[in-house]
Parts: sequence; structure tokens; C-alpha cells
Amino acid sequence: MFDFKSAKKRVDEAINPTHMFYSEIFSDLSKNNVYIKPENLQKTGSFKLRGAYNKISKMDEESKSVGIVTASAGNHAQGVAFSANHQGIKAIVCMPETTPMIKVDGTLKYGAEVDLHGQTFDETNTYAQQLAKEKGYTFIPPYDDEDVIEGQGTIALEILESLQEADYILVPIGGGGLVSGIAKCAKEMKPEIKIVGVEPANAASMQAAMEKGGPITLDSADTIADGTAVARVGDITYEICKENVDEYISVTEEEIMVALTTLMEKHKLVAEPSGALSLAASKKLGCKNKNVVCVISGGNIDMSFISQLIHKGLYEDGRIARFTVELQNAPGKLRDLLDVIAYTKANIVEVLHDSLAATSRYKNIQVEITLETNGKDHIRKIKELLTEKGYNIH
Repeated sequence: MFDFKSAKKRVDEAINPTHMFYSEIFSDLSKNNVYIKPENLQKTGSFKLRGAYNKISKMDEESKSVGIVTASAGNHAQGVAFSANHQGIKAIVCMPETTPMIKVDGTLKYGAEVDLHGQTFDETNTYAQQLAKEKGYTFIPPYDDEDVIEGQGTIALEILESLQEADYILVPIGGGGLVSGIAKCAKEMKPEIKIVGVEPANAASMQAAMEKGGPITLDSADTIADGTAVARVGDITYEICKENVDEYISVTEEEIMVALTTLMEKHKLVAEPSGALSLAASKKLGCKNKNVVCVISGGNIDMSFISQLIHKGLYEDGRIARFTVELQNAPGKLRDLLDVIAYTKANIVEVLHDSLAATSRYKNIQVEITLETNGKDHIRKIKELLTEKGYNIH
């Protein structure tokens, strides 16, 4: 059913080689030998190019002459646009009317036509499939398609050619196309290898499918990892995962943010939240001293969102602390408080102090303080010292 080696020859016409590298920091955190497969450095910024290019390459010439259509507001849109442009094929990408212009422009620059239609993705997807029937275009699915899955599986070929000793491959799951391709290909090459699918805890649709015996639609898929916020996995991807994925791990929003900030700080690499799922999960593997490959699935993230993620990630990692202290409304009391904090070697980022907010000069006021700290143990010591000095902390 799948010929991954032939798919590799096809996609090699378009992709960048993404070279794996050893991560000392994530190895230390997980007690394993962690290697990173950085598909965030791929052309178009994600793995999606592989599946789209393979699918389009396998079309017959008559179908290519008519054109293709898809529905997406994310990485799949750009993968399809690039692939079609590379092969000289007309491409129409349907997007919801609410799609941010940065994503529209990102697709237009690869040569596709963008058709904004519908308020939700389901409306847009239905419209795109109707367009395919009316105009004779070939519809390019984002994940639940054998040719797309085959293209994504070429990542496993590269992993095992580079690291034959790999024991585990950790893969993010949205609709299941990436993990299906990698799992199927890796198991053919090395049956004993363990494939671990990773999902946001708030959008664990593949695990829900496994529990229910088939794909179901989640009531909600609300997560910062928007690239994997899929409420229902594919039928084809479910069947492949059922036979080839060994384990599933869920990661919290906080764990995703910490993984993102660690990746940026230690490796100078930017990933989108979905891309960091495997790294977040690497600390939760129940093994030690194994060769673990983490696939970073993509790096397309809005610049305005990066600062928010960094701040939240540092907060969860104990690098930033924020708390409120009750303070007597009298001259010199704020200075006394800041002297105590200075003694702890914490760096003060912000102090919100409004003495006029007190309803009486005899009542305490509340001072909100934001600090740069050296970890959760440092925060604990700061609070202990403040409590010892008689301050009430909220």
C-alpha cells in the first residue's frame, strides 16, 4: 500500500534536508539520549510540504492540468501552495473569512489563489470539496489520505538512516497524518522501534478514538497548540495508529510552553506550540538511557504571540514570579519591602503600588510585584523570608 522509498525520491525534489542533532539539555531533563528532528526548518516551515508534494506528484497529467483545491488556514495551505507552484499547477486554497491576513499572505506568496469563504473551518472545507466537484479540481486532504501519509512517512526514512540505533520516536498528533506515516514506515524498517504519539491534553482526539474503538468528535479542542487542535482524527490515520503506535502521551499547556522556551533559549530554535509537543513529552517517558528522537513538526508562529509564550513559559519554569504583598500604608514601608527582596538576589521587573487605593490611612494596601527568579526553589525561599518578616503574601 505504501512505497516510502519512492515517495522519498519524489519529495527530495522540493524539500530541505532537516538534519537531526543531539540535545544535551533535553537529554538531561529526560534521562535519555534525545535527538531532535527539526521540521520547523523545512521549506514553508513545517512537515506538511512532504505529504502535499507527494500527493500532487502522483496525480496524472490530465488532473494536473485542471488544478487542485484544498481547505486550510495553517501549515497545510502553504505546503499545498508551494508544491503546486513548484510543479506548475493551479492551486486554490480555501480559508475561513476570519483567517488572519498574515496567513493569507503567507499562502499567496507561494503562488496559490486564496478563496475566503465561510466563518468556520467546517464551512470552508465543505465549500472546497463542492468546488472540486463543480470544477473538476483534485481535492488535497490535510491528513486522511494515503498519498499524504506516505509523504509524511519519509521523515522516518531520514531518521533511521541517520540513527539506526533509535529506540523511540516521539511524534505530535493532530489529525494523525504525521504519526501514521512515521509509524508505518518506521515499523517496516525496524519492527522493534517504539512509536509514541503526543497530544495536547485539551485535544487528545486520537486517545479518545482508541478508547472508543473508532474516531469520535471531541466537544472541544481548545489548546495553544492550534496546529494539533483537531477534534476528530481521520479514519485512515486511526486504523494505521491502532496497529503501529505503541504509546500515547498527553502534555499540558504549561508543559508545552516550558518546552518552547527551553528550545528557544538552549538551541536558538523557534517552534510553534504544536511543534514542541514531542519535546514536552520527552520528560514523561518511562525509560532511561534510550535513544529518543523528537520530531519538531513546525515553526510557523505569529511574532506577536512569541513574547506571550516566552513570558508564560518562564513563569511556569519558575523564572518569573508574580505575587501580591500586604503593606502598611506609611512612608518607607515600600522601601523596606524592596530591601528584603533585594537581599534574596531576585531582580524586580515591576512594582504596582497605589497608596491612593486604600480606603483608610489605617488600612493596609496591596503591592503587586513581578520578579525575575532562578527557579521554583528560589521563589519558595523569597516567600519564606517575606513571611518570616511579617508580610502577608497572596
